[in-house]
Amino acid sequence: MKRLLPAFLAALLAATGCATATQGGNGADCPADARELPLQSLYGRWEARFDGSAAVATVQLGRHPEYAGVRGTITRHAAGGSAQPSVAQLAGDVDDEGALSIDESLDGRAISGVWAGTLQPGSCGREFRGTWRNAADESTHPFVLNKTGGTQGNQ
Repeated sequence: MKRLLPAFLAALLAATGCATATQGGNGADCPADARELPLQSLYGRWEARFDGSAAVATVQLGRHPEYAGVRGTITRHAAGGSAQPSVAQLAGDVDDEGALSIDESLDGRAISGVWAGTLQPGSCGREFRGTWRNAADESTHPFVLNKTGGTQGNQ
């Protein structure tokens, strides 16, 4: 029984694609570039971290109803949880160079932030890194966006 367990675990990891993702390699099913990702792989729940901070923002993306892209929200929680969280609207897509481009709006009309990120090699579509620009003061901040949930296409 003890000899069968490692073989069973290896087969299970290979079948679910986890072996490729944890080894950091680009397997046949792991896109090397965001242009190779199906749009639906962007749908679902993501965690965003800015400037290496431990604070986590929650991003929810789904199908954009008007064009081939995504639409959703980002919820930023106040430090210490004392204030109401800030919620902004998001809309974007993967551009011709393979960058994830997202516009952010606090009021639904004016752009308050712009995201530009690249798919990380070996992440199998589950991690983007890039720069977020605050439209109010033009400051830029590095971000990491990690997929935490499954796809939910109509949000």
